[in-house]
Amino acid sequence: MLGLSNVKVDIQGSCILNGVTLNVGAGELVCLVGRNGAGKTTTFRSIMGYRRIRSGEINFDSLDLTAMPTWKIAQSGIGFSPEESEVYAGLTVAENIELSTWTRPTGRDSGIRIEEAYNVFPKLRQYLARGGAELSGGERKMVSIARALTLDPKLLLLDEPFEGLSPAIIPLIAEGVASIRAMGKGVLMAESNVHHIPDYVDRLYVLERGELMFTGTLADAHRDRDVMRVIAGEVEMAS
Repeated sequence: MLGLSNVKVDIQGSCILNGVTLNVGAGELVCLVGRNGAGKTTTFRSIMGYRRIRSGEINFDSLDLTAMPTWKIAQSGIGFSPEESEVYAGLTVAENIELSTWTRPTGRDSGIRIEEAYNVFPKLRQYLARGGAELSGGERKMVSIARALTLDPKLLLLDEPFEGLSPAIIPLIAEGVASIRAMGKGVLMAESNVHHIPDYVDRLYVLERGELMFTGTLADAHRDRDVMRVIAGEVEMAS
């Protein structure tokens, strides 16, 4: 489904990603793990076309994404929930979630797509008329993921879906991600806290200073002392 091969990205003359290679298949949950500044968001923004790569390949369902505009990448079937959520403050919860059905018509009825989103996050049914500016951080995160889901994507990119959330909300987000994966959709999730990685994750890629230092299962990562020191934040980054 999604494949990155030897992707390199420079920003203002600095190398941010150096040879990143990863894959996500249908129905897989894959986590890109790394501390703040490791390059996770740059990876996501490169996939979505916000950031152009210096070299390498980004392919999705046999499409070359490297020269595509962002709107066309979304229409190809990739939904994106950014770390900041970016819920529209002037729209209600219902309008935010419905928005993606307007921007990407598919063969599936929009009502069915919207209902699927509420089935993933049933708590949102309580807030349909509430404005985006009136939501908590956890509620905004659920709306952001639900809005990406109503795009009817094959793949979802979730950038730090648990960051800054209260302990009461984190299980709801985790259950929602599990439901999305059970639909057969691929999920690529960025995460900086190893303790937030769901047990049902299929594969981890650990990113450190823009380079992949580990690829494997969560169990393998826990057995690798160097990997755990990095993703637990015990190794200081070079100045």
